[in-house]
Amino acid sequence: MARTSHRKLKTTAMATLVALALAGCAGEMAYRDGRTLVEQNKPEEGLAKFQEAITQAPNNAQFRSAYLLTRDRTAVRYLDQAERDLADGRRAPAQQAYQRVLAIDPMNERARAGLRAVETAERLEKMVASAGELAAKKDYDGARQKLNAVLAEKPAYEEARLMLRDVNDKSAQPTAEAGLSKAFKQPISIEFRDAPLKQVFEIIARRSGLNFVFDKDVKTDQKASIFLKNSTVEAAVYYLLMTNQLEQQVLDGNTILIYPNVAAKLKEYQEMVVKTFFLANAEAKSVANTLKTILKSRDVVVDEKLNLLIVRDNAEAIRLAERLVALQDVAEPEVMLEVEILEVKRTRLMELGVAWPTSVTLGPLISSGGTVLTINDLNHLNQRSIGVSALNVTGKANKTDGDSNLLANPRIRVRNKEKAKILIGDKVPVITTTISPGTGGFASESVSYVDVGLTLNAEPTIYLNNEVAIRVSLEVSNLVSQVETKSGTKAYQIGTRQASTMLQLKDGENQVLAGLINNEDRSNGSKVPLFGDVPILGRLFGSTTDDKQKTEIVLSITPHLIRNVQRPEAANAEFSAGTEGNFRRRPDPAVRTPVALPLGAPSAPAAPVVPAAPQLPAQGAQPMAIPAPGQPPVAQPAAPAGVPLSTSQPGPASSVAQPEPAAPAQPPAK
Repeated sequence: MARTSHRKLKTTAMATLVALALAGCAGEMAYRDGRTLVEQNKPEEGLAKFQEAITQAPNNAQFRSAYLLTRDRTAVRYLDQAERDLADGRRAPAQQAYQRVLAIDPMNERARAGLRAVETAERLEKMVASAGELAAKKDYDGARQKLNAVLAEKPAYEEARLMLRDVNDKSAQPTAEAGLSKAFKQPISIEFRDAPLKQVFEIIARRSGLNFVFDKDVKTDQKASIFLKNSTVEAAVYYLLMTNQLEQQVLDGNTILIYPNVAAKLKEYQEMVVKTFFLANAEAKSVANTLKTILKSRDVVVDEKLNLLIVRDNAEAIRLAERLVALQDVAEPEVMLEVEILEVKRTRLMELGVAWPTSVTLGPLISSGGTVLTINDLNHLNQRSIGVSALNVTGKANKTDGDSNLLANPRIRVRNKEKAKILIGDKVPVITTTISPGTGGFASESVSYVDVGLTLNAEPTIYLNNEVAIRVSLEVSNLVSQVETKSGTKAYQIGTRQASTMLQLKDGENQVLAGLINNEDRSNGSKVPLFGDVPILGRLFGSTTDDKQKTEIVLSITPHLIRNVQRPEAANAEFSAGTEGNFRRRPDPAVRTPVALPLGAPSAPAAPVVPAAPQLPAQGAQPMAIPAPGQPPVAQPAAPAGVPLSTSQPGPASSVAQPEPAAPAQPPAK
């Protein structure tokens, strides 16, 4: 039995080893096939083979590394191609590329964000197309609303921006209050003198089709006077509210709530809007200060990490905030500074004459003991026992000329009013020793570095006329000598040349700064006394060395504008912001088409005669007959004080002649 069990274990072990060997061979083959497929630009098939190899050999680090590396490289390549396609408007290929990335890496967040961007681009394109259809139907308010929504989500959408500009140019009037019907813009002529406020609003309601609801604290019986000709319903409501300390709140498309303009009522009725501004260029903190200063907005949240603002205020303030943010959130100007630095060094060295020996050494050649010279040995000195040092005479006739140019041509891109620094040279270490006071003090050394070479500092200021003012500071330094202190610390003597100036150049204009010249003229001579001072012949009894060095620094600088600030349009640079206490928008001040007055009033020449609208009776009077559309107006008696003197609205054009104007009715005696 024991032998049988042993045989079974041996057989099982052999089978396991064979299976592992076969699995290893299968994994290796799959790995090789995967590499071949990847080289043939078939990454998906190659990744499948790598996965097969990993399945056969889960612990093989080579298989897993090849799989991960291939997956990442393939994903990056597909993502780059998808982003290029999406930027060029080819959404279908971009979507396919993102899906291919998710097929090989389902958790790739960049691909998921890309698919969301594709969906957003399709949705925004549909909104822009819908806005175009509305603009074609002359529904400029609806088109403007859609385009503003598109630009709020994607400010760089060029097609939407151009369409919005076109809509703004074509629209004759600004947008009415949100949700109001087109009746709010109807033309009207209205005249009231000391009439009850409620009656004035009743007339406006009948002419425009709007509904007015009054707060319980509104004094509807207070007297109001208003005289408007060729105006609009919007202007009539605006001036009535402004002159009677009232405010309005839009309830629906045809209903407006009128309430007193006091702090308690404003807090109760005025609806608040929360707007999030994602800033691309400006700093969120700076924009927040602008909104707090101009709009007096208190509920402003700044997220510096995401560079966004969240503002909570009324609708009028939010509209002004949008325009202010659009003015401030622009890209900063940038300029490319093309700098060329040339150091020209000229060297002239002249060596001419005869170098005679300046000293002669005499010494005995032998000594009595062979090693030590004694006084007795001096008694036996003669011509043969005295040695003389070598006497060499050298003739010099040498001239050396050297020219060297050190050229640097950096190109550096700088933002407006930012400093740029260019350093070409070395950092020389300077060791400083510090000794602590006291008996048991100890010495410590610190190392600092000094820039030696060429240092250029430039700070550009870009103007709207495409000119660039550059504050330039140039310094050229070099090591002159090295000094060693008593404690062994080394110090350096540094020679320097500096120049600083302020330039104002046009875009592409070149300026050369030169004149940083260093001249060194050195002359050294070695002559035989007396003989070397003889004119002309003295050259034979001495030698001179003339060394002349001249170094000049030349700086050439050329600014190239990369981006400048664009002046905003006049309508965006200057706009109405309401009053100090209210941001209520004024009605459109454009001149309106003349509105026909009632019969009996003189009409403008060459203007079509329009049947007059009926008038409301005064309190206690008999109701007036209201004519049907297209019928001539019914004659009415003169209106006493406190009722509208005339109200009218446009009707179909008519060529009926106007009768002679009647004498105005006298108001009843008090």
